[in-house]
Amino acid sequence: MTGPKASQASTSRREFLKTTTAAAAGTAALSLIPNAYARAGETIKVGLIGCGGRGRGAAEDICEAAGTSSNVKLHALADVFEDRVNDCYDFLKNNQNAKEKFDVDKERCFVGFDAFQKVTDCCDLVLLATPPGFRPQHLAYAVTAGKHIFTEKPVAVDGPGIRKVLAVAEEAQRKDLAIVVGTQRRHQDSYLEAMARIHDGDVGDPVAGRVFWNQGNIWAHRRQPGWSDMEYQIRNWYHFVWLCGDCIVEQHIHILDVACWALKGHPVRCVGMGGQEVNTAPEYGESFDHFAVDYEFPNGVHVLSMARQINGCKPDVSEHLVGTKGAWSSSGGFRISGEGRRGRDRGRNHRNPYVQEQIDLLEGIARGEPINELKQVAESNLTAIMGRMSAYTGQEVTWEQALESKLDTFPDKLEWGPRPEPVLAKPGTTELI
Repeated sequence: MTGPKASQASTSRREFLKTTTAAAAGTAALSLIPNAYARAGETIKVGLIGCGGRGRGAAEDICEAAGTSSNVKLHALADVFEDRVNDCYDFLKNNQNAKEKFDVDKERCFVGFDAFQKVTDCCDLVLLATPPGFRPQHLAYAVTAGKHIFTEKPVAVDGPGIRKVLAVAEEAQRKDLAIVVGTQRRHQDSYLEAMARIHDGDVGDPVAGRVFWNQGNIWAHRRQPGWSDMEYQIRNWYHFVWLCGDCIVEQHIHILDVACWALKGHPVRCVGMGGQEVNTAPEYGESFDHFAVDYEFPNGVHVLSMARQINGCKPDVSEHLVGTKGAWSSSGGFRISGEGRRGRDRGRNHRNPYVQEQIDLLEGIARGEPINELKQVAESNLTAIMGRMSAYTGQEVTWEQALESKLDTFPDKLEWGPRPEPVLAKPGTTELI
């Protein structure tokens, strides 16, 4: 997940945890969840799948969310690279927030393309933080095994992946499993307050919106001697579509999710443009460094989306909505006709949303009311995918075209060795599949 992470949670959150999550974790409610906890009071074994920076962050966050009285333990680690597992092991073992929960034996540090299965099999709850292209496979295995999940966004990078994820969401619902997804704005007080007011009609009927994530360059890794094609692409995953989906999918999903949230649905069609204008070195692979997409939602509401990763340009990460009575902006708050500016939110308590989403995950399980966010995020995810499809091809793309797309980017077989060279999309030439 991109974006800054707060270094500490507030005192109010810690007190909140003492009286909710930590206390509830010791109740008989935990024994009601099938295939997750055999008996109340047993240790909740958490497995981390994907030991990069975001994976380590998610592990740290769930440990902090659990509180000092909880029986949550980090139990196993997995990654395709041994050096990532070892680095993560050392980091979490010595991390201030995680070390009290760290209970990972070296025998439960798994490496390879099948490592996710081994972690899932020996844990009760899994954290999915690999490159997004692996997500449909990992989600499906965890839900089939009856495990609760925290998964990073995005949850897929193409239409076939989204179809698999939507089926997984339904299966998880039938099994009463929790799936919380790392769209942390959905757990952030200021956004929750703003959406409540928008849905209560504070700005009237929505008319138009705009969502921007414009920043400097994202990271990129140059190929090193001895790396196979597969190793290079996975280590430099942000710049290959089958692993990342491009920045409009991997990063911009946060902003598009807010638009879908505010408008209570997904777009019906879009027209977009974009390209690789500045970041043209080989390590930028298939990535576009800018996108602009016009999304049409029901009732003729249009949302302008911009995503840019180019150094030296004006940054802007914000969401905006205009209605018949006023407007809202994540950067400026509400402006209601005849009332002036009304402030950004009411009663904000500044909880760290990265930790709060883990609190909500654990609380839902403890109450026997597990949260399943997978369908809503899959729809925001497909919104991003259809924008990429339009920008790559130069064609209008409908929701149905994106959902029914036959472009399956995931390899038929995962193995070390050669991989096809990336082909940069060329609008007007690249086919819409």
